[in-house]
Amino acid sequence: MPERTPAGIFEGTLLRRGDPGYDGARADAVWNGLTPERFPEAILQAATERDIPPALAWARAQGLRVSTRSGGHNWSGSQLRDGGLLIDLSRLRHCSVDPVSATAEVGPAVTGTDLVEALAPYDLAFPVGHCPSVAVGGFLLSGGLGWNSRVWGPACADVLEIRAVTADGRTVICSETENADLFWAARGAGPGFFAVVTGFRLGLHPHPAAITATGLTFPLADVERVTGWAVRTARDLPSIVETALALAASGEATATAPPGPRITVRATAFAATRDEALAALEPLGACPFAEQALSRQPPEPTSFASLHDGAARAWPSAHRYAADTLWSAESYETLMPRVAGVLARAPSGKSLVLAPVQPVSPDPALLRNMAFSAPGESYLACYAVWDDPAADEANTGWLRETLAAADPSGRGGHYIAEADLEADADRARRSYVAADWVRLQELKLKWDPDNVFHSYLAPVPQRARLERP
Repeated sequence: MPERTPAGIFEGTLLRRGDPGYDGARADAVWNGLTPERFPEAILQAATERDIPPALAWARAQGLRVSTRSGGHNWSGSQLRDGGLLIDLSRLRHCSVDPVSATAEVGPAVTGTDLVEALAPYDLAFPVGHCPSVAVGGFLLSGGLGWNSRVWGPACADVLEIRAVTADGRTVICSETENADLFWAARGAGPGFFAVVTGFRLGLHPHPAAITATGLTFPLADVERVTGWAVRTARDLPSIVETALALAASGEATATAPPGPRITVRATAFAATRDEALAALEPLGACPFAEQALSRQPPEPTSFASLHDGAARAWPSAHRYAADTLWSAESYETLMPRVAGVLARAPSGKSLVLAPVQPVSPDPALLRNMAFSAPGESYLACYAVWDDPAADEANTGWLRETLAAADPSGRGGHYIAEADLEADADRARRSYVAADWVRLQELKLKWDPDNVFHSYLAPVPQRARLERP
């Protein structure tokens, strides 16, 4: 067993397996109530950035591989690894805003809620994650599919600079002009990233003054008709409109329909004026079969805080989750009926499937110089949500069934932030276009030749230098 670290090395707290407080720290490291049965040898609750270089040196000396967590929102708990050192960055929650340059300096543990609140006094905005408790660390490293991404692109497009500690303990600044290759990897490598990011400098946007939301809900039996109309309509809407289809496993009874599975078309306009928002959303109000909707939400003013409140209700805390994603070459019109039949059999009424239409801007300028990939035309995000541990097998099995129904060939891609990378060693490769996958492996070997960091990338130098798909 590795020796205990000498006292006084860290400003934060080092907990070894078996120490008082270890079990709580391990549980806190995963937001999901479904905690994987993996046990780090030690957990360092870092107090400041100064803890990171000695933590890496100690891990190397003791033969412990390293993983990190910022907010713990990775659904499969990739931060928990047997026999390693988990560096917990949740105390690095600093946030400062410079309204003159429209930039912010943030720590990896700053959440979407934190950032929205910090930017509000300056009428500035950032494409934070849809769920309010997601920390920016893992979110930005994975690319970041946030609010208004049809205009702003993936959130990592607004990362101007990172501060990181490399495997050999050096603290480096990375940008498009300094350590540019590590900066490229930091914008999309996700849980496979091979350094510890302790800070981000973000570019900010003017706050949309008239955020407006609308929606229509139908019985799930109408999935084909609703999907066809919604997708055709959404693709012609201005880019300021974010549209998503949501399949819910259950819905409350209405005056005209019994309880049961639903399909909802939701749209949010991030507009400068109320008139602009209403004009952008008008085609959705012209649904030719709107009178058959179970419920209708007329265009109503909203805010990032209110959007976060809605997401918090869809993904409540103190629940158990299994999640997976799919980038597919097939159309939504093909995919949605496939998953609808499986959704109707979901063991939990809280489970859902989301299908954002064009979830990220196709503008090449916004996708430049980043590892983030969108390897498909259509995108699905599937969530099993339940609260009874006795139902774990039924719900995780349902999620696998849902993905298999959507992608029977098993060749689809995945969004690295919300993919179960434990299920299939090939899933990480399918999350990137081929050239980016090869480059990530090369950079892993360059920046972490001794394989200090746990990663889905080239795990040991003895592997072939390039693993071509």
